[in-house]
Amino acid sequence: MRIFDPHIHMTSRTTDDYEAMHAAGVRAVVEPAFWLGQPRTSPASFHDYFDALLGWEPFRAAQHGITHHCTIALNPKEANDPRCAPVLEDLPRFLVKDQVVAVGEIGYDAMTAAEDAALEHQLQLAADHGLPALVHTPHRDKLTGLRRTLDAVRASALGTDRVLVDHLNETTVAEAKDSGCWLGFSVYPDTKMDEERMVAVLREFGTERVLVNSAADWGRSDPLKTRRVGDAMLAAGFDADDVDLVLWRNPVAFYALSGRLRLEPPAAGPTHAGNSILRGAPAEV
Repeated sequence: MRIFDPHIHMTSRTTDDYEAMHAAGVRAVVEPAFWLGQPRTSPASFHDYFDALLGWEPFRAAQHGITHHCTIALNPKEANDPRCAPVLEDLPRFLVKDQVVAVGEIGYDAMTAAEDAALEHQLQLAADHGLPALVHTPHRDKLTGLRRTLDAVRASALGTDRVLVDHLNETTVAEAKDSGCWLGFSVYPDTKMDEERMVAVLREFGTERVLVNSAADWGRSDPLKTRRVGDAMLAAGFDADDVDLVLWRNPVAFYALSGRLRLEPPAAGPTHAGNSILRGAPAEV
């Protein structure tokens, strides 16, 4: 089973996690820029963080046979902080970097006017840079948040077919699917989705344009949830091709919209058997 985790915050994970992920079949990850758990106090702190996503974290992942890309953005939670908002003007110099495969995470947290402005601005940046967008739907009042998100996307220069709407669940999947966006699901130990609910959604709505991620971060989360979903799919009667579509080919197809996705074996670290993946071409893992 080959796995591409399309949303995981490895900055907050250990090297043991990388080792366990590789053993489980993870060969590629995308790490979205996100809130670090305490307020940033200036745009300069974002600069250091973005530089780490572009340099240190890909190197660390490569030590364990995993290819690392990232997405760059001002996240919704910090869009409300006037100390952070100026980083919006600095984003273009990071969005041109080869490791950046989308603008994200963007979207809504509390659905404020400041979040409206940041979302509109960053959707335009995605269009200007030829990048897709990874959009975070709010943890509360999810259906209202999804509808407000889709309104913003439709009013933007970015087509819905270049948008991944993440953190979906049973209340939001139907409208998200009808919109033409890609569908993202985060599987957690206690919150968001779990493996059984994810399998039920796949049975009802199919596997096309569906991406499953662990969204693992510094909270209670599990970087092996992608593998657990794959195992649950097989146990529920899905075949290996269905699993490969959801856990590999769909995330490859979405992030390839950037024109920057490179899935060659990492240059640093050991060469692992089964890691000969070239530009998303089929590989045996």
